[in-house]
Amino acid sequence: MRRTFTIFAAFAALATCTGVAQARDSLGLYGGWGAFRDPLVPRCYAIAMALPSTLHRDYQPYASIGTWPKRSARNQVHFRLSRKMAEGAQIVLRIGAERIELTGGGGDAWPRDDRDNAAIVAAMRSATRMTVYSRDEKGRRFSNTWPLAGAASAMDAAAIGCAQLR
Repeated sequence: MRRTFTIFAAFAALATCTGVAQARDSLGLYGGWGAFRDPLVPRCYAIAMALPSTLHRDYQPYASIGTWPKRSARNQVHFRLSRKMAEGAQIVLRIGAERIELTGGGGDAWPRDDRDNAAIVAAMRSATRMTVYSRDEKGRRFSNTWPLAGAASAMDAAAIGCAQLR
């Protein structure tokens, strides 16, 4: 029970890190993943924090898969990485047997195109974990890892949660 509350509190903190707290509805917690609906935007998303680390972090790393029904955008993958990346640094996602190159800058990364986005979402449904690798602005290699237990259920809950927000 305490662990569930801690996970929920962490997701709530991530969900409000835009500065201004907005009304968000929790759609459920699934393993280490949470699903939320923000009817004001409207959008729904599945989100998880990366595994903890004792290494230096510039940002709190998380992975999210968002749906914006009014934009006809579904299952859009986004990673907030733990460090500010070096300009032009290669960003690689390893998920299951797949290796997918990402694009991004600063502390953010996302798929290069819709095909890669769909491949990541599909792989998340069967893999046990995913890890993003890159180099920070000081040239040091770093990685962030997310367990995927509960990811498929959270993505499904987010998709269903936005079905009514058209």
